[in-house]
Amino acid sequence: MFSDNIIQLRKLHNMTQEDLADKIGVTRQSVAQWESGRTCPNLNQSKAIADALGVSLDDLANYDPNENLGLNVPPRGKHLFGLVTVGDKGQIVIPARARKVFDIKPGDRLVVLGEEGQGIAIVKADSFLKIAEAIRNS
Repeated sequence: MFSDNIIQLRKLHNMTQEDLADKIGVTRQSVAQWESGRTCPNLNQSKAIADALGVSLDDLANYDPNENLGLNVPPRGKHLFGLVTVGDKGQIVIPARARKVFDIKPGDRLVVLGEEGQGIAIVKADSFLKIAEAIRNS
């Protein structure tokens, strides 16, 4: 998974092994060994790789495309939380990881936004109302 993520992200950024090596201060051979799975970078090198490729260290190490609709590792700050099923009354369960990342707790109010042809977005009401008030006052 780790070595596959490095390969996929490096190619996504149109980088050669040499390019990535130069960015993080190692040899091309080191990158080749990481990508083959023969060796692993140390923690500082792993952080540098994640930074160079614009992803979180957690996603670089743990992201499994097979668990995420076959999609590539998302850029830092972007998330794919998986699929949810709409119930009979239109309800969905927000995945636990999404609730943790966005600090959504029982009783929180959410705003549901939508743009035809684009999709639906869910935003915490407090954040949305602060932005709306700032726009209104400007």
